[in-house]
Formats: sequence, structure tokens, C-alpha cells
Amino acid sequence: MKNLSALFAFLGGAAVGAALGVLFAPEKGEDTRKRICQLLREKGIKLNHHDMDELVDQITSELSSDKE
Repeated sequence: MKNLSALFAFLGGAAVGAALGVLFAPEKGEDTRKRICQLLREKGIKLNHHDMDELVDQITSELSSDKE
């Protein structure tokens, strides 16, 4: 059970880090999303445009709730 909690903590931290990177990236959001999709495809993870938008929205909402 502890290993599972550690895994979720790691994945949550990775998601927050990725979201912060996207939010503070010097490129346009659309270009950044394309780069992220390309990198994920290279790792064998395929997301279409709609799935990527949902992922970004979910991360953004989690970040917003963390700030409050």
C-alpha cells in the first residue's frame, strides 16, 4: 500500500511539474502542446488533440485548486 501511495505521489508531482512547465513555457501554448504530443508519441503514448486538451485542463484545474 505504501508503494502505491509513493507511486501516486510521484505521478502527481510529475503532473504538477509538467503543468508548471507548460504554463511558464516561452512558446505559444499550441506549439508546446504539439511538442508534448510528439514527445509522448516517441515514448509510445498516443494522445489525440481532444485528449491532450482534457489533460491540460485537468492539470490546470488541479493547479488552481492547489493555489487556493
